[in-house]
Amino acid sequence: MSSLLLKRPLAVIDLETTGTNVATDRIIEIAIIKVFPDKTIQTKVKRIHPGMPIPAGSTAIHGIKDEDVKDCPTFKQAAHELKQFMDNCDLAGYNSNRFDIPLLVEEFLRAEIEFDINKRKFVDVQRIFHLMEKRTLAAAYKFYCDKTLENAHSAEADALATYEILEAQLTRYEQLQSDIDSLATFTKEEDYVDFARRIVMQGGQEVFNFGKYKGRAVREVLKAEPQYYDWMMKADFPLNTKQKLSEIYYNMMLKKM
Repeated sequence: MSSLLLKRPLAVIDLETTGTNVATDRIIEIAIIKVFPDKTIQTKVKRIHPGMPIPAGSTAIHGIKDEDVKDCPTFKQAAHELKQFMDNCDLAGYNSNRFDIPLLVEEFLRAEIEFDINKRKFVDVQRIFHLMEKRTLAAAYKFYCDKTLENAHSAEADALATYEILEAQLTRYEQLQSDIDSLATFTKEEDYVDFARRIVMQGGQEVFNFGKYKGRAVREVLKAEPQYYDWMMKADFPLNTKQKLSEIYYNMMLKKM
């Protein structure tokens, strides 16, 4: 029987949002279950004013309406508190590598608050579930914990259920290593540069993963067609994608000097 081995705290996060577009949607509730190496837990749940109307379709899922967040802080106002709570934490969640973490990073970028992710490990519990059994959070909770998920789409309930599932997965699958480094490696997908996976690593170089230049080296494209950089920076790409593209572009410029 395995149990989660932690060298530093693990922040299990879940977001309720205005929608599913990482570039344009906003967080309206965040729950963070902070698990320490000794397995003690601290919880932070915060409602956020998204600065935009909450679509009826999103409210139908999580039940949060405009009036529920009208007096809540914006993400920028809450950013320092959230950053401090997650300081020195690795990150985990359910579908978090593709949604929760990318959207959280976008919010910090919009708030102009540095949220360093380079030294953090990411564990996606949904990825373990799909690799091992192939299936929703409620189904995973029933399968691994034999419990019915009450208050589904409450960020706190979902985040806590995710943590319980992770512990149950370690018990069920002897081949899983209990440390965060191994779990992050196990749940990692392709070697991507930006969270939206518009740029990936292939053969040791950054390669576009979309559009007319899909499969071509980013540096090669920007050298031949520098206006493509300008187009991407003005287009509706996530801020994280633009940030990574800019890093590549400016590194190219420095080498010319």
